[in-house]
Amino acid sequence: MKTAFSGIQPTAIPTIGNYLGALSNWVALSKTHRCVYSIVDMHAITVRQDPETLRRRVREVYALVLACEPDPNNTILYVQSHVPAHAELCWILSNYTMFGELSRMTQFKDKSAKHADNINAGLFTYPVLQAADIILYDAHVVPIGEDQKQHLELARDIALRFNGVYGDVLVVPEPMIPKTGARIMSLLDPSHKMDKSDPNPGGYISLLDDRDAIIQKCKRAVTDSGAEVRYDPAEKPGVSNLMTIYSLCRGVTLEETEREFAGQGYGAFKTAVGEAADAVLEPIRRRAETLIQSPAHLDKLMAQEAARASAIAEPVLRRVRDAVGLLSKK
Repeated sequence: MKTAFSGIQPTAIPTIGNYLGALSNWVALSKTHRCVYSIVDMHAITVRQDPETLRRRVREVYALVLACEPDPNNTILYVQSHVPAHAELCWILSNYTMFGELSRMTQFKDKSAKHADNINAGLFTYPVLQAADIILYDAHVVPIGEDQKQHLELARDIALRFNGVYGDVLVVPEPMIPKTGARIMSLLDPSHKMDKSDPNPGGYISLLDDRDAIIQKCKRAVTDSGAEVRYDPAEKPGVSNLMTIYSLCRGVTLEETEREFAGQGYGAFKTAVGEAADAVLEPIRRRAETLIQSPAHLDKLMAQEAARASAIAEPVLRRVRDAVGLLSKK
């Protein structure tokens, strides 16, 4: 069974975009791969976080991923900072990463523009930690969206460069890009990806939103001046985005969605999108809320899962340490 790795930041409650584009694929992947999934809190602190909020968000996001129900027999779900090997491998791999490579990363440029008062070294070296996350578990595949391809390419380049010096020490990961649902757009601005950190909550559906909030957000979603439910991302981006959400939530094709709502107009369609979204999210929300109310239970699970993750990570780190000549403790 091949290993897959992926991570999610605990900076805000995940959205339906995160679920349809990533978390639902995490669940599917757990039926065919050994999956290592991480709440990447060390990545989150490249931007200033309120400590209490961050701690709460880690538990909430952890609970939500558990509530999506990946196969427990094939899944390790842990908190990144609970496995110190991430930081150590990041430092080692930073010596096999070129300054020019990091300076070309589009996310560094984007985040630097958004946080001009805090352009720190962590923002710059973030992709090395991301590479360490993947490499630390001998991951064969990494499920990603189109916008994350650059980071995975860098992880591959680092692994190949390291192997070029020391032999076949590291597994070189391959991308796994879902054919559909990988990019759900904002409800209020369909030219931008749905973002869980959007300052306007009307632009996204949170996994903890209740039924009324979900339906109201769908009703207020930007469409166009027409009334035809037709998939055309160039001419009808808002409607096309809602169609994508509906088709993925209902498990139907875009063509079937067009036929179902032919002649009905946007009002009935938007309500149906909200109802379909709630039907998918309601059981996840219910299970997550139960878990969130039991922080001691979540903390115990986190400790157990960190131990399972470390059991995989430590041998990989030892291989790397041995390869570069670091003396092991006796």
